[in-house]
Amino acid sequence: MSAKLRVVHYLNQFFAGVGGEERSDHPVSARPGPVGPGVLLDKILGGDAEVVGTVFAGDGLFAENEEACAAEALARIQEYAPDLLIAGPAFNAGRYGLACAAVCRAAEEAGVPVVTAMHPENPGFPAAGTSVHTVPAADSAVGMEEALEAAARLGLKLARGDKIGSAADEGYLPRGIRYNEVAELPTSRRAVDMVLRKIRGEPYQTELDVPTLEEIAPPEPVADLKKARIAIVSEGGMVPPGNPDRFSGSRNGNWATYSFEGKDALPGGAFISIHGGFNTVFVNEEPDRMLAVDAFRRLADEGEIAELFDDFLSTCGNGGAFAEMDGIGRAWAAELKKGGVEGVVLPAT
Repeated sequence: MSAKLRVVHYLNQFFAGVGGEERSDHPVSARPGPVGPGVLLDKILGGDAEVVGTVFAGDGLFAENEEACAAEALARIQEYAPDLLIAGPAFNAGRYGLACAAVCRAAEEAGVPVVTAMHPENPGFPAAGTSVHTVPAADSAVGMEEALEAAARLGLKLARGDKIGSAADEGYLPRGIRYNEVAELPTSRRAVDMVLRKIRGEPYQTELDVPTLEEIAPPEPVADLKKARIAIVSEGGMVPPGNPDRFSGSRNGNWATYSFEGKDALPGGAFISIHGGFNTVFVNEEPDRMLAVDAFRRLADEGEIAELFDDFLSTCGNGGAFAEMDGIGRAWAAELKKGGVEGVVLPAT
């Protein structure tokens, strides 16, 4: 009889039974055997594997010290000599999802097979990257058992080195990886067949999933621009030199406020772009190509607007998850309202 596979389970402080938000600063810790939902996971694994250890940390601490916490978590995980790491499920808890993603990336780079579970709109899903398999979970712990079953099923295949099929076949979330396949029918024939099945009300499977976006009604125009305070916001990855807030050039989840107070124009190097989706050389040479401070200062001098708000809000939108960008936009709106801003311009990349 072969030995059971050794599984380590990563949890946050809440599911580890340490406490709620008041304990979100809990340090990276470990306990032998299953803890909390790990007891159910151990039961689901059955005779094939067992949870030999649980590693956990506070979501707040992890969010503020991701690199150090991921390294510490990896060290604790490796103490159990695991065949597999299962992280979560994180459901739709953003900080928990990001922690699961970071732990999985670190373990996967160290050669440990990994799988995590979270809601598709959790920012941790895109943060996990293309090398980490993520199975879908509900947006709350109501879907705990289903998520653990899916994670265990896929995780055991990964731990055994079995061939992993497509996302549709295996039940994990698509990672953006495409493989070439030889189809029996040409594209035109497949497209017509799908249309006909759709018209007849028969089941069909699209070959291209297009996200459905919320319709946003445009706001009323600014009543009088000559009396309005106007702000600039940017998704072009504009940051001070050195990127102090550690924006990522793709799939970024950070945003920050920067000031150009007292400047009528932005000289080269005043701000740089870390955007990974276009050639940033010309923007870095002349930041006003992106932020247009010089143009808005002239409009203020000419009385076309009352004034330009001295702070601009910045993020990098390249490859951003819809839910994450929605959250940033709402946070920006609240911040700008506090600053008495009546109109916002987002210069395009």
